Amino acid sequence: MPASVRTLTPVLIVDAIEPILPFWVDRLGWTVAATVPHPPDATAPDAPLGFALLVRDGVQLMYQTHASVAADVPAGMPSGPTTADATGLFVEVDDLDAVAAALGDLPLVLPRRRTFYGMEELGVREPGGRIVTFARPLPAPGDAPGHAHDDGAHHG
Repeated sequence: MPASVRTLTPVLIVDAIEPILPFWVDRLGWTVAATVPHPPDATAPDAPLGFALLVRDGVQLMYQTHASVAADVPAGMPSGPTTADATGLFVEVDDLDAVAAALGDLPLVLPRRRTFYGMEELGVREPGGRIVTFARPLPAPGDAPGHAHDDGAHHG
């Protein structure tokens, strides 16, 4: 590829953005960096959101509504039935206990486990319907306690 890659940010298409924000912002400490109402020229303070950019620790996540995509890029809408379950998120963190505490009483769709590929994980379904797996690298055999091994690969 001739150009270097700087970031890759998922844009998740949902019916409504407002129900999703408390999951990321209130529970997990992300920040809403930008929003766009739908339609974009809406001026009412309670106009529904068509787009939101969330950020935390240099990582970005975008949500856009079906209605916003259909108006903005009609060719970008899938032609057949879709399901949110088709896309999951794998989020590597440094403190899985802190994430578990922040998730509180949300039901786990992936109970906490240790994997053969060296991660400790747990997963929940976010309000948009997607499974979000949070994971931290396990220490490699021979590593000092508390030091996770990072082979540079991201698994999911």
